Amino acid sequence: MSTKIVVSESDNMMRCASCGIAEDGDNKKLKTCTACKSVRYCSVTCQKEHRPKHKRACKKKAAELRDELLFKQPESNQFGDCPICCLPLPIDPEKSIMSSCCSKLICGGCAYANHIRLREAKLEESCPFCRQAPPDTDAVNRNRMKRTEANDPAAICMMGFILCNGGDYQGAFDYYKKAAELVNSAEAHYQLACLYHEGTGVEKDTKKKVYHLEHAAIGGHAMARYNLGVNEQHNGRLERAIKHWIIAAKLGYDRAVEALKNLFREGLISKDVFAEALRAHQAAVDATKSPQREVAEAAMQKMRAARAARQN
Repeated sequence: MSTKIVVSESDNMMRCASCGIAEDGDNKKLKTCTACKSVRYCSVTCQKEHRPKHKRACKKKAAELRDELLFKQPESNQFGDCPICCLPLPIDPEKSIMSSCCSKLICGGCAYANHIRLREAKLEESCPFCRQAPPDTDAVNRNRMKRTEANDPAAICMMGFILCNGGDYQGAFDYYKKAAELVNSAEAHYQLACLYHEGTGVEKDTKKKVYHLEHAAIGGHAMARYNLGVNEQHNGRLERAIKHWIIAAKLGYDRAVEALKNLFREGLISKDVFAEALRAHQAAVDATKSPQREVAEAAMQKMRAARAARQN
């Protein structure tokens, strides 16, 4: 009568997957497979010898780990929180401003409140965050370069934006790549995906586009997440597209809600799934609201209306 010995995954990780030698403290250290993280090896030689047997399982496990990370709901969108009021920044970039002196992204409510405070106290204009006086154009450029050299991701991305708008796509690509590699910037990854999609500054490359979209989406970039859903839908993987759009909706992204609404009308998702996404979307939008921001938005709308009236 034979007894089958069951080796647990934890025990398996204590031995070389190829030769079976056990880890022995500091004398024999095993290295984990960087792709699947499910097996370990005592040497490069053992890893190469075991590769034919392990390749298929490794690829499957690596894909599972990637999906686990990819479809995890981010805690916030790519902008994070306002450094002054500590509320989530709106997903619409036009409702926030970036200070040219300190490269801080500040919500419109805090910026407007600072403007009112200075006006009422008859004080000179200053940054809502660092309280520095607005620099002139030359000082702005010097500050940006100084912060770029200090590896400030916001300043690096801004340099990318400026060069891209000026038609220097290769220069923009270099800055975006630097921000993506240094701090895994979601915005930098998204801009790289756009360059690979359009073929500006680099050759068109769908695989690299998707790679950077995924990194941006993991970092909370709602538009990147939405575009991944569109890409999956075009490739006939509707289930994955739905997952992406639900995550984007929960970040407060309106276009993802519209995509889910269309699927609901076609009977491709249930009422419960759509309702849950709607509630989560509204909660994300509400989290970015405050009386101060509403006052600022009303003032901005009034200014836009007055400007439009003068132009007419």
